[in-house]
Amino acid sequence: MTAIKHALQRDIFTPNDERLLSIVNVCKAGKKKRNCFLCATVTTERPVQVNVVKVKKSDKGDFYKRQTAWALRDLAVVDAKDAVKESPEFDLHFDKVYKWVASSTVEKNTFISCIWKLNQRYLRKKIDFINVSSQLLEELPKVAEESVPSGENQSVAGGDEEAVDEYQELNAREEQDIEIMMEGCEYAIANAEAFAEKLSRELQVLDGANIQSIMASEKQVNILMKLLDEALKEVDQIELKLSSYEEMLQSVKEQMDQISESNHLIHLSNTNNVKLLSEIEFLVNHMDLAKGHIKALQEGDLTSSRGIEACTNAADALLQCMNVALRPGHDMLHAVKQQQQRFSDLREQFARRLASHLNSVFVQQGHDQSSTLAQHSAELTLPNHHPFHRDLLRYAKLMEWLKNTDYGKYEGLTKNYMDYLSRLYEREIKDFFEVAKIKMTGTTREGKKFGLHGSSGKLTGSTSSLNKLSVQSSGNRRSQSSSLLDMGNMSASDLDVADRTKFDKIFEQVLSELEPLCLAEQDFISKFFKLQQHQSTSATTMNEVEEMDGVALSRSHTSGVAQTVSSEKDMIRQMMTKIFRCIEPELNNLIALGDKIDSFNSLYMLVKMSHHVWTAQNVDPASFLSTTLGNVLVTVKRNFDKCISNQMKQMDEVKISKKSKVGILPFVAEFEEFAALAESIFKNAERRGDLDKAYIKLIRAVFDSVEKVANESQKTPRDVVMMENFHHIFATLSRLKISCLEAEKKEAKQKYTDHLQSYVIYSLGQPLEKLNHFFEGVEARVAQGVREEEVSYQLAFNKQELRKVIKEYPGKEVKKGLDNLYKKVDKHLCEEENLLQVVWHSMQDEFIRQYKHFEGLIARCYPGSGITMEFTIQDILDYCSSIAQSH
Repeated sequence: MTAIKHALQRDIFTPNDERLLSIVNVCKAGKKKRNCFLCATVTTERPVQVNVVKVKKSDKGDFYKRQTAWALRDLAVVDAKDAVKESPEFDLHFDKVYKWVASSTVEKNTFISCIWKLNQRYLRKKIDFINVSSQLLEELPKVAEESVPSGENQSVAGGDEEAVDEYQELNAREEQDIEIMMEGCEYAIANAEAFAEKLSRELQVLDGANIQSIMASEKQVNILMKLLDEALKEVDQIELKLSSYEEMLQSVKEQMDQISESNHLIHLSNTNNVKLLSEIEFLVNHMDLAKGHIKALQEGDLTSSRGIEACTNAADALLQCMNVALRPGHDMLHAVKQQQQRFSDLREQFARRLASHLNSVFVQQGHDQSSTLAQHSAELTLPNHHPFHRDLLRYAKLMEWLKNTDYGKYEGLTKNYMDYLSRLYEREIKDFFEVAKIKMTGTTREGKKFGLHGSSGKLTGSTSSLNKLSVQSSGNRRSQSSSLLDMGNMSASDLDVADRTKFDKIFEQVLSELEPLCLAEQDFISKFFKLQQHQSTSATTMNEVEEMDGVALSRSHTSGVAQTVSSEKDMIRQMMTKIFRCIEPELNNLIALGDKIDSFNSLYMLVKMSHHVWTAQNVDPASFLSTTLGNVLVTVKRNFDKCISNQMKQMDEVKISKKSKVGILPFVAEFEEFAALAESIFKNAERRGDLDKAYIKLIRAVFDSVEKVANESQKTPRDVVMMENFHHIFATLSRLKISCLEAEKKEAKQKYTDHLQSYVIYSLGQPLEKLNHFFEGVEARVAQGVREEEVSYQLAFNKQELRKVIKEYPGKEVKKGLDNLYKKVDKHLCEEENLLQVVWHSMQDEFIRQYKHFEGLIARCYPGSGITMEFTIQDILDYCSSIAQSH
């Protein structure tokens, strides 16, 4: 072991400036026996650091290497496993527990002893040595000296001594003394035994001198001993006095302890009293209701403003007392329980009294507002509920209190209010709509049975007559004009305009009265019942209504409302729906009446209703008013579409007389009236898109029906029917300037022009019929390949035949034929469109064009023949002018 220790000191620790003090050969417990060494070392430099180093033999060679090092200051526990029985096992507790088995018990004890000494000398740290007896710690060095051989004893003991006695270098004086001594004994180096013998003799001399000195000072020692004895006696006397003083002070101490304990109890009592006072003050301040408040809650006047204010303040104070946050343990106090019960009784009593009073107010409101619309019939106005709302709003804070304290009674009041007010509003609104219907029909009871009065039902009645309308004969144009006005009421007569304007004003007045009534009631409900109302997304938008053509809007359209609407918002809507449940049916009845009076009223209603829906949605898109008007708007839009469909159906069913000329078709004149009326109504309206769609449908139906009638016409030529009616349509569209019908306007002009030209060409074939046939034959021969200059050699088309045909049409005959043509055209054309001169001028131009064409054919096919017509272009102009002036 000594050789290993020297080898480790030389190879491992000396290069690191460390000294090896103790070594133990160990292996890990419970594993394969792979031996290593635990070494206790200290550094040679200050400050001294003490380490425990694990050294093991290298696998590759016969040398040792340093594997792990722990600082001794990190050692917490040394466990020797058994303090009585010797065991080679021990544990060292660093960052974790390391279990070791030493090669021998002696080595283990020596190593633990060295650790203990190093801890005592350098660290003064509390390291727990468990299962190691204190005797063993003191005896370990002796056991080591006895059990280890002499060489090892010197090595280990010496190492331990070096651990205990720190190495100190010689100072300068000591070095000088040693040098003088060495110089005096020059032979010390050569003869160590002689030197040692000399030193031994000198030591004996010194010892003898010391003994003689001690014996000489024996007398002084005896004197010193006597003095010590006397001093001990004095000390005993002082101790006796101190003991007596201590006994005297002991009683004083006991008294002072009692005083201190009494003072502590007094302080504790004062502290408890302060805390108790604080708790009592808290309860008194927060749970004490003033007598005035109690009296107001029990007997306060709920009819006067001052009494209502006093009751409101008392109710708020009661609510604060009931909602106070009690501290832990307060609710177990009997007085607190009694006070809480008293508050509950006061709350129940006042809530019952308040609910009863408000129910009485609701009933009284029904009686006070029971006057019928007889007072308002002249102005068509609804009774004003503002005074009632103003009186009730004084109770708004009390309603909020009731909502927070007794929701059952609050709900009961809400239900009673809806019941009373719904009956009141139903009576008022029905009377209001009854007056509106009377004003619309212009009658009283008889108007309701609908043999409609006066001009009522003009369009509905007139359109049915259009199905049987026949075109008057051309012989009586003046009577035709008057009969069109009398039969169909097709034009917007002064009477129609007055009736429709009257209806428009009445309908607007109805909506204008309903809108503020609903908004005022909704605002009152929100304030009185303390229900929040905020803007939210609309369930029914204007665009939705536009896309609902022909589709019914169900009651569940509110499902489009945002999913996160508050329950209070829903409650407002439910209350409004119940209170004003009669508005939507009454509006639908009024709309049905207006539509029955005059189907064109749907135009007025669509514009007015759209505007009011738009206004209501800007105020609150999800309100009752916005929802209700949105539903009614769908009905109005459906009636408008029905009006358009009826007009189109009437166009399909129109019949014409076989014996009279057609003229301007009734549905063409009706379209003109409809367009003029619609443009005046829809000017700057929000629903212009609906009108444009209707225009497109109607104009296409008009075009198709005109062609259908023209094809069926027997008395009037097809071209005349097409020309006159498309001219009328073109004139109407040009005058009204309807932007969405620009394409149809161009189409109407084109059709008018085409059929005018066709009619002129067809008609001009008759005055010079034989001449037309002759030249048509000439053109046919040329088309077959006969050269123009050779046509005259054809037997049927020679010069003699040409002269014969020309001779049949002298100027007198031509003028007579043109005069007959003028009369025939005059019979075909109607007087309203005033197209006679236009057609006649076109015929004149076409006749001149034909004349020039004939002359050209004569010049090309009969060159040099000298054949000419028996009348000139100037003659034609004179004939046409003379005929036009004569008629």
